[in-house]
Amino acid sequence: MNSAIQTAFDSWTPPFATIAMLLLTAAIYARGFARLHRQVPERFPVWRLAMFMGGIAALFVAIASPLEAFDDLLLQIHMTQHLLLMIVAPPLILAGAPAIAIVRGLPPTIAKAIVGPLLRSSRVRRLFAWLTEPLVCWIAFVAATWGWHLPATFQLALRSDGWHVVEHACFFTTALMFWYPVIQPWPSVARWPRWAMLPYLLLADGQNTILAALFMFSGRLIYPVYATMPPIAGFTPLGDQIVAGAIMWVPGSIFYLVPAVLIMLQMLAPQSLRSPLPLFPSPEGRGVRGEVSRATEHSASAR
Repeated sequence: MNSAIQTAFDSWTPPFATIAMLLLTAAIYARGFARLHRQVPERFPVWRLAMFMGGIAALFVAIASPLEAFDDLLLQIHMTQHLLLMIVAPPLILAGAPAIAIVRGLPPTIAKAIVGPLLRSSRVRRLFAWLTEPLVCWIAFVAATWGWHLPATFQLALRSDGWHVVEHACFFTTALMFWYPVIQPWPSVARWPRWAMLPYLLLADGQNTILAALFMFSGRLIYPVYATMPPIAGFTPLGDQIVAGAIMWVPGSIFYLVPAVLIMLQMLAPQSLRSPLPLFPSPEGRGVRGEVSRATEHSASAR
C-alpha cells in the first residue's frame, strides 16, 4: 500500500459525535415515518424512507467515513465529498418529506416545548419564507459553490479543521436551500410556477459546467497546496485536478439535468394522464406550518 495512503488511514479517527448525530437523526425519522406510514401510507410510502436513509448514508460517506482522510491528499476525493454534500444527500433527504416525520419521531415533550413555539414565532416564519424563496436559494447555492472554491478559501479549509467544517456546513445548508424548490417536499407549497424550475436547474448546471471547465482546462494548478502532497496512484497534481473537474462536470450535470427532464415530461403530459412524479410535488398541500402543527399536536396527544 502507498505510504501516503497508509499514513492517512493511520491518522484518521472516526468522528464519533458526527456518527452519533447521523444515527440519531435516522432513528428519529424512522420512528416518525413508521407512525405516518401506518396512518397515511399514500403520503409516506416506503420509498420515502429509502430516500431519506440514502441521504443520511451519503452524508456518512462524505463526512464520517475514511474518505475524509484523503481529501487533503487528492482533489478528486475532496470534489467527491462536495458532490455528496451538495447534489446527492440534500435532494434525497428532502424527498423523504423529513419535516413531519421528524416531528412525529421526537419525544412528545420536546415536540411540544420546542417545535410548537418555533411555529408560533412570526420571526421564524418570515426567516423560513425568505430562506426558501427560490431566487435566494439559487444565489446562496452558487455563492457558496464559487466562494469556497476560490484558492484562498479552499486552501484555508484544507489547513484548518474548523474552517473545513464551516465549508462543509455551508455547502450542505445552501444545497438544502437550492433543492427545496425543486423537490418541494410535502407539505410545502410552491412559490414559483413549475416551469420556472427548468431555467433554475439549467442555469445551475451552467455555472457548474463553467467551474468544472476551469479545473479541467486551465492548464495550471489552481490549489498549489496539492503540489506539496506525496503522489498517490500515479496522479500528478494537475492530472488530479483534471479528474476532479470531470467529477464535478459529468455527475453534476446528470443531477441537474435529470430532474429538469422529469419536470418537463410532467408538464408536457396530457392533463388526463398527468400525475405527480414520485420526487416532485402534487398541486395540493396545506403548507409546512399547518402540517407540522398537526404533527406536533399528534405527538403531544400521544403522551
